[in-house]
Amino acid sequence: MARGLNRILLVGTLTKEPELRYTPSGLAILEINVAGNDHVVGDDNQARELAWYHRATVFGKAAENLANQLSAETAVFIDGVLNYHSWENQEGQRRSSLDVKAIRVEVLTLETRKGESTVVDSRGQHRIKNALNEVTLIGNLTRDSELRYTPSGSAVTRFSIAVNERFRDRNGQDQERTHYVDINVWRELAEVSAELKKGDPVFVVGRLVNDSWQDKEGNRRYATRVEGSRVEFLTRGSNSGGVGTQAQEASSSSPTAKPKEVVQTSQLDIDEEFPPEEDLPF
Repeated sequence: MARGLNRILLVGTLTKEPELRYTPSGLAILEINVAGNDHVVGDDNQARELAWYHRATVFGKAAENLANQLSAETAVFIDGVLNYHSWENQEGQRRSSLDVKAIRVEVLTLETRKGESTVVDSRGQHRIKNALNEVTLIGNLTRDSELRYTPSGSAVTRFSIAVNERFRDRNGQDQERTHYVDINVWRELAEVSAELKKGDPVFVVGRLVNDSWQDKEGNRRYATRVEGSRVEFLTRGSNSGGVGTQAQEASSSSPTAKPKEVVQTSQLDIDEEFPPEEDLPF
């Protein structure tokens, strides 16, 4: 499996007071809800501002230190990672979520911004303008990509990647954990990404989004995924180290043309399939 890269940067405004709690073992956990506006270009080539709301979690001493510094409407910078976890509910059904684990949180001042720096939503929550919502990932596809077209004719490709994380536990033992991330890409980039196969290593840049829809039974379903604006095809040597890239970049505002030739990437053996769409636990 490709050596993973997992990073998310957010600049947003707290929508409510942070919540500090402790685990039975005494570990401090601070949950903060942040919001902002993304600038995107739609199928009609018109620029739009789209709202986002994400929850980030801070652990340990940093959580205790921040608890007294943060409040509703505070603007913050968050440097963190996407954190995947799964569980079984009371009915024995598998559930999973993808949220943000904050490694660093900095309080921002909005005094230097001209004009109104935030907007207020229908719930009275402040959401920062010109926010930052950027995800950077390297991982391997868990299955072949799927290309589809919307009723208006826009191409959209969905693929899922497994991002491995290596770390040392409290006992100094080397551990490895896998985070699963679902990714959507659009238009020309979607048609290029349709060539990706299970096991291919990729580098992805995008933004974190929350989707909701109704399933066939009429139940409301939720999923957190990455909307990709750039995808690089990686090649791997026998030692699984990065030895080169096949660059293919596109964004909502400036898509690029499809290359004449795509470098064939190694087919790595991944036993775990990406988990199905699940309800988030909130």
